[in-house]
Amino acid sequence: MTRLVRAADGRMWTVRSRLEWTDPVVEEEFEHDVSGGRTGAWFLLVALLALFVALIFNIPSRHLVPNWLLLAFLLLVLFFPARWMVRRPWTLVAETFGGGNELPAERWVGSVRGFFSARSESSRAARHLREYAMPDRDGDGPLRPVN
Repeated sequence: MTRLVRAADGRMWTVRSRLEWTDPVVEEEFEHDVSGGRTGAWFLLVALLALFVALIFNIPSRHLVPNWLLLAFLLLVLFFPARWMVRRPWTLVAETFGGGNELPAERWVGSVRGFFSARSESSRAARHLREYAMPDRDGDGPLRPVN
């Protein structure tokens, strides 16, 4: 998502957000930097599939597998990829190339988790630019100035 915003001081700012496919390394979360890998997730997926196949093969031949059981299994399998997709990190960038009145070029960068958080924070940055000529006036948002 990219927005072009005219700030209160007359400069044109570009506010954009981008989906990140890998987790950025953040100083406050460095203990999460070391992970066990994907082995545990693959093991649980294989075990779940094996249990489901065993359930299907152990049903007597005169009974049918109920549709609600197939639907419940499908929802269970699709829940985690959907949650993974919705909770991906987004990088927010607000930048300007300066103005004619000796106003300097600026670049603010931040990171949030989730599509809805990224959308609301980019809207908040655009609103702050229109009103105060800076992306994060209060300092409580994710955007920080970068040199």
